[in-house]
Amino acid sequence: MVISQSHKVEVPCYEVAEGELPRELRRFEEAISQTRQQLERIQGEVQTAMGLRNAQIFDAQLLFLEDPVLLDEVVGQLNARRINVEQALSAATEKYFAAFTTIEDGYFRERVSDLRDVAQRLLRNLLGIELITDLAKIREPCVLVAHDLTPSQTAVLDRRMVLGFATDQGSETAHTALLAQSLHLPAVAGLINAASRLHTGQYVLLDGFNGLMVIDPTDQTLFEYGQLAERQLAIEVRLRCVRDLTAVTLDGHRITLSANIETPEEARDAQESGAEGVGLMRTEYLFTERGAPPDEEEQFIAYDRVARALHPQPVIIRTLDIGGDKVSQLWPNADERNPFLGWRAIRVCLEEPELFRAQLRAILRASAAGNVKLMYPMISSVLELDQANALLEECKAQLKAEGRAFDPGIEVGAMIEIPAAAAAADLLASRVRFFSIGTNDLIQYALAVDRLNPKVARLYEPTHPGVLRLIHTTVQAAHAAKIWVGVCGGMAGDPLMVPLLLGLGVDELSTTPTRVPAVKFLIRRVQLPEVVDLARAALACADGRVTARLCREFVGSVAPDLFEQQPEAPAAPAP
Repeated sequence: MVISQSHKVEVPCYEVAEGELPRELRRFEEAISQTRQQLERIQGEVQTAMGLRNAQIFDAQLLFLEDPVLLDEVVGQLNARRINVEQALSAATEKYFAAFTTIEDGYFRERVSDLRDVAQRLLRNLLGIELITDLAKIREPCVLVAHDLTPSQTAVLDRRMVLGFATDQGSETAHTALLAQSLHLPAVAGLINAASRLHTGQYVLLDGFNGLMVIDPTDQTLFEYGQLAERQLAIEVRLRCVRDLTAVTLDGHRITLSANIETPEEARDAQESGAEGVGLMRTEYLFTERGAPPDEEEQFIAYDRVARALHPQPVIIRTLDIGGDKVSQLWPNADERNPFLGWRAIRVCLEEPELFRAQLRAILRASAAGNVKLMYPMISSVLELDQANALLEECKAQLKAEGRAFDPGIEVGAMIEIPAAAAAADLLASRVRFFSIGTNDLIQYALAVDRLNPKVARLYEPTHPGVLRLIHTTVQAAHAAKIWVGVCGGMAGDPLMVPLLLGLGVDELSTTPTRVPAVKFLIRRVQLPEVVDLARAALACADGRVTARLCREFVGSVAPDLFEQQPEAPAAPAP
């Protein structure tokens, strides 16, 4: 193990004569240019190694360098206090970040951490301090333990030397943790004070599955984890064997198994996973971390790339679902007390009709490939669905008049994420060709639980009887109207939930590409009557914990070798 020490930059403070202020301003501009070049180089390296999605993490840092609020504050500090630009930048950035400290939302706190990264880089460039840390001195394979790692540090780790890392700060949703997943590095975040309590040379075992760091593991613990690693390799071999097979139960019941993607580059991941097309293509990446919305042509190119790459397999494109935990620079003043209950998704689109029309036209044009479907997020009423469909018909008429190709019979669906939509599913079903249940939000809204809030996260219960009845109601309404229904939320990729969803009558499952093989393996190990019996028992159960146990027992009986428990490892000493 190697401990990475934090090196705080000492910021000098001295007065500057009025005639020297232009020189200080030039120094600031040169440092911004140097920092931009460094970040663009790192972003390019990340895109080459890990794809566009991971490279976009650095878009916010690049925009930070152009933020007029920050730049005006630095210039104001220079002129008002006549101090050196390093001190002016330090004071301006602290004031800038202080505005975010009152926000309780973890998502915003983690993004502030990203921006502190670029602020420190800018300050070091002003001071002429080399951006080489002790991470560059690592000469042998190790587990890295640090108080914190920034996205730019994580992106350039030497994977031959750093076998995994643990940090005091951060969480599993921070950009550093997401980069670790793409690098296939085990990572544990949020250990609070491990970096100060441990020392370089100490032996640790990093368990990225369970979020544990075992200090000085015993021979028995090492043996158990060694066996786990061998079993994991054997399981991966078995999963590769089902990649090209269909998702069909032992008694011949066919399920459509699709992949969720966010960028065109991930279309290859969907193909390689063995998925049957894309059940959810998110489009938010085109709208976030930028100052102007993408035009129709830019969107068309992105959607068309995916459609043609996966043809003839279907691609379901979800219209813009901005808001909630997905923030965009396009609406900097959209500060809401509770964004999950506010201006998001279809509500934004219907109030920004020109933006919505551009996206609808782009999707329609991409549908000329013959395999594109469209769905609206966060539908809560028939009125919203009617308004969205009316705009879609307008766009069809425009494209037809212009002589542009599109699929006039494109399938249109609605996401069922709000309890009101599930309760009124029979009314919505006559206006669409399919439903896709977003279980993450459906559970959150049904149980009044913020899934990102650690104080109530334990109450987020997929097997709650209320949640299961909402899913069951939706499926029944869909089938009565002779339309199909899928699930594209977290439950679709959870092996413990898959048999239950099949028993409830779901026709399609869509999950992240990495989870597709395991879900397919499990589908091929069950029979329809037994999962129907499981669902019937769950719907009659008053306690979600009992239902969860029934699901575990069922999966354990049909696929014991695939979904056995991880070894119970001793955790690090409590801080």
